[in-house]
Amino acid sequence: MNYSKQREIIIDTLTKNAVHPTAEKLYEIIKKEHPDSKIGIATVYRNLNKLATAGKVKKINALENSEHFDHNTHDHYHFMCNKCKQIFDIEVDIAPDIVKKIYESTGFKVTDYDIVLNGICKNCLNDNINL
Repeated sequence: MNYSKQREIIIDTLTKNAVHPTAEKLYEIIKKEHPDSKIGIATVYRNLNKLATAGKVKKINALENSEHFDHNTHDHYHFMCNKCKQIFDIEVDIAPDIVKKIYESTGFKVTDYDIVLNGICKNCLNDNINL
């Protein structure tokens, strides 16, 4: 993948804002942090998709009908809070044998996965307690 200043800004912004943003949200952040850049929303989409195809970022599908992007490409799960809509990383060591167990019980060979858990994060749970 060839270097471009625009791609560098996109990756840098995604890394600094590790909240699993959508392309639209990332574009808003870029326009705020780099007002002089000529990066348009189409450039953000195109570069995020190229980076995801190249394995440089992770595309997370099936979250609120929007694709979210994650700079963290090592194996991990995601937790999405139903209340605040934030997405959190969950380390795989919480269920380390899931791929092996799927193969043993079904015979399916998992080549890639994206596990998304839904619920209420601890911050939202604490907010409800303090009401």
